[in-house]
Amino acid sequence: MKKIGILTSGGDAPGMNAAIRSVVLASFFHGIKVYGILNGYEGMIEGQLIELNLSTVRNIVQRGGTMLKSSRSKRFLKKTYRQIAFNRLKENNIDGLIVLGGDGTFRGASQFSKEFDFPIIGIPCTIDNDMFGTDFCVGYDTAINTAVDAIDKIRDTAESHNRLFFVEVMGRDAGLIAMRSGIAGGAEAILIPETKMNIDELVKLLKKDQKLNLSSMIVVVAEGDEEGGAKSVSEKVKELLPDIDVRVTTLGHIQRGGKPSCMDRILATRMGLSAVENLISGQRNVMIGIINEKVKLVPFDQAVKHNKKLNPELIHLINVMVS
Repeated sequence: MKKIGILTSGGDAPGMNAAIRSVVLASFFHGIKVYGILNGYEGMIEGQLIELNLSTVRNIVQRGGTMLKSSRSKRFLKKTYRQIAFNRLKENNIDGLIVLGGDGTFRGASQFSKEFDFPIIGIPCTIDNDMFGTDFCVGYDTAINTAVDAIDKIRDTAESHNRLFFVEVMGRDAGLIAMRSGIAGGAEAILIPETKMNIDELVKLLKKDQKLNLSSMIVVVAEGDEEGGAKSVSEKVKELLPDIDVRVTTLGHIQRGGKPSCMDRILATRMGLSAVENLISGQRNVMIGIINEKVKLVPFDQAVKHNKKLNPELIHLINVMVS
């Protein structure tokens, strides 16, 4: 293993740059050259490679986003273009690949690795934290802290005007951001895709809070909630509770940005080092996971979304805190 490539794919996540830095430093320690592939799998198809060295990754550990840029490549779904991507790697004498991303990234990596018998190791980077085989993905801790900070600020204005705020957070298929940020933000209700709460139940809950003369109410809604997101839920509630002053705030992509937290920087650094050393030792087609503070190797085929179950203790906590 003399040269390895690294790319970031799919949605960006705080801590990606810390992982890139770790891969470069670990590779330098082991005498391996690293080439960054720009714009994810699209850049691999186009042969957009740049050599990374110690000066290249200086002062990036604290930066959000990804210095390598990212994209979602539709062309990579076709065998023809995956063949072109493989040819690009061979032309540049790349012996192995480290990919940073989530579900779609690893699906592509798994297929590519099997087709061309090419060593690939993945580092889970997704704010949704929905990859099976790791307690936390890079970016999740920063995202939930960003969401909690926003909810705290919204609470201030909600109390000033006696308003009900519906706050929509990211989570099209997973409610982990909504769950933790809602608990930490003291939300009066939390709506997530994995559990059901119909509008009548929500209205009943809010009426009870009204009787308690609460000066503010906040409902955190995952964007993938079955009722259709915060805007849809708020409209339905407004029809049934016309006297309440209702507002909607969609946090959107601010959850992706910002400086990574201490936890995300350390997690990304640990995973980057492990990715390099496992690639050297001959591992392939696996994701680096950390469970109970121990590194685990998880086959790509297992590390897919929807397999990760919610912590039942947190579900119970929600039920008690909002009852």
